[in-house]
Amino acid sequence: MLGKLFRKTPLAWRQLMKEKTRLIIAAAGIAFADMLMFSQLGLQDSLYDSATLAHSLLEADLVVINPQFQTLASPKSFPRERLYQTLASENVEAVSSIYIGMGQWKNAETRLNRAILIWGVEPEAPSFKLPEVRQNATELKLLNNVLFDRASRPEYGAIADIVQKHQTMETELNNQNIQVAGLFTLGASFGADGNVITSDSTFLKLFRERQAHQIDVGLIQLKHGINPHITQAQLTAALPNDVKVLTRKDFIAVERYYWESQGTIGFIFGLGVVVGFIVGIVIVYQILYTDVTNHLPEYATLKAMGYSDRYLLGVLLQEALLLAVLGYIPGFLISIGLYQLIYVATLLPIGMTLSRAISVFILTVVMCSASGAIAMRKLQAADPADIF
Repeated sequence: MLGKLFRKTPLAWRQLMKEKTRLIIAAAGIAFADMLMFSQLGLQDSLYDSATLAHSLLEADLVVINPQFQTLASPKSFPRERLYQTLASENVEAVSSIYIGMGQWKNAETRLNRAILIWGVEPEAPSFKLPEVRQNATELKLLNNVLFDRASRPEYGAIADIVQKHQTMETELNNQNIQVAGLFTLGASFGADGNVITSDSTFLKLFRERQAHQIDVGLIQLKHGINPHITQAQLTAALPNDVKVLTRKDFIAVERYYWESQGTIGFIFGLGVVVGFIVGIVIVYQILYTDVTNHLPEYATLKAMGYSDRYLLGVLLQEALLLAVLGYIPGFLISIGLYQLIYVATLLPIGMTLSRAISVFILTVVMCSASGAIAMRKLQAADPADIF
């Protein structure tokens, strides 16, 4: 079997090399299709990763939310007393709460307002697995003090540079004077261009319409060695149905489901991958069909000599696989550079992953193989007697 394949390969390669210009154009077309698929898959993954990054950084074994919660970009509140009721379980070590709201940040230089996601936490209680939050707990206790996300988009101003140089800076948030007392790193997402962490007291001052007893996310820390799934089931049975208790993994899944199913962005990116796949099939088909048409007498001679359609299909498939490799390599390399450009422009967490590289390569092979199989119909229909 392998010997036959290796004997066919030189023929396929010679067929492709007869028209070097056409070969370059074909490789460029496949590279373009691969770049389109890489960019769409990369942006889709960056959407999910950025949307769920905050969830993964929560310092909690279990999370309490409103049953109607769908996304952090539009949270639903629930009574704080439900969170305190979980302390009745002997498995619970401690609880803490988080407020979430979208505020208006004023750029100190341009004086323009821009929406920013505000997190209100209890300074001394567990909230995020971010060292800067713990280190600045004392500063957060002071009213009107906030921590700014250094990975936010630059439209908010050069906050990180100013704070690193002067230790602090003043600006306006929701038309109130605030002081940036420190920095942390979280990152922008499709739902928010930037983040601010402040104390629960400052949060309620920024959002005067909010009620202190209505929180958005409840964090539960369990005692060492306790199984979170067992405790989740116990708390779900004990609490009223106006709250839902989730593991952190389930909480991430809720957010991801929103962007996959409820939002339209995931669908658009998936459609982009399909378009890239179809474009690649058309390009490779045109190249192979032209090759078969131009060299039909040679293929007909092989058929007259007794070579089967299966053998000739093998030659065409080998041409398709060679085109797949020749187009994939530049497409892969260019996509790595494209990811870097996207990151610089958007600050979204995008980069090449092994699973994505393998997935696109498999799609490329399938794309080229399908084109070869379609082009083979032209050769199967050819009668050597008619050609000569």
